Amino acid sequence: MEKIFYAKGKFLKESETFVSPKDLGFLRGYGVFDFFEIVNGNPFRLRDHLKRFLKSAKTLDLEHPYKLEDLEKIVFQVLKKNKNFKNGFLRIILTGGESKDSITPAKPNLFLFLEKRKKLPKSFYLKGAKVITKVFQRLLPQAKTLDYRESIKYLKEAKKKGTVEVLISNKKGEILEGTTSNFFVVIEGKVFTPPKEKVLEGITRKVVFELCRKLKIKIQERRIFKKEIKNFSEAFLTSTSKGILPISQIDGIRISNQRGPITKKIMEEFEKERKKILKFKND
Repeated sequence: MEKIFYAKGKFLKESETFVSPKDLGFLRGYGVFDFFEIVNGNPFRLRDHLKRFLKSAKTLDLEHPYKLEDLEKIVFQVLKKNKNFKNGFLRIILTGGESKDSITPAKPNLFLFLEKRKKLPKSFYLKGAKVITKVFQRLLPQAKTLDYRESIKYLKEAKKKGTVEVLISNKKGEILEGTTSNFFVVIEGKVFTPPKEKVLEGITRKVVFELCRKLKIKIQERRIFKKEIKNFSEAFLTSTSKGILPISQIDGIRISNQRGPITKKIMEEFEKERKKILKFKND
């Protein structure tokens, strides 16, 4: 059955949904998005994602009329109209609208649609996945914008090398985050992750902080450098699509040939957390 999209105030079949070439999201990349998991027909951490979505729009000075409650209502309407869709993801996009002069924002356009996503091999979650690093800078890393130029470019290269993610680093050798994920390491039994001021604050990242406190695992933000890789006893990525993914190698340097004990504890607790979801609203 064809999925139903929400586009510019209407619920349409996917084949009927249209984006104008004059839309600034298409024409200039002026727009923001968010992306969250649907588990058994219910959204995971919906309000956290919608708050970040609104924060991203504010960071770009992208004016719009939507409040969190408005967006939440539309999300549940989309789920209701796609009642057979039980597991996957929902993407929400806000653009600068269809500009008359190709540069000035107009009435913003809002889109929501459901996605199936191919899962990574189970072995990656047991033995870890390989990643590489690249030096480049993301503009406005705190906002989830439509601009993924460098990320797409380097992810293509990563896949050719048999790796699943690219870790962004700066010229000082500081590892910041993945192109679509946050980055954590374990050193001497403590969990570390780069400061939030330099990265996108992932929702799964937020959950990991909560779980570590619950499990009484020490966790803190600090700068992490490539020269420290050999000191990592464990490392992992977090994202909506990947969940919590152990890392086995960084730039060919072996971290571990299996997920570490701390990573395993966090992964197990995260699976329990995924079941605590906002229930589907039928009204």
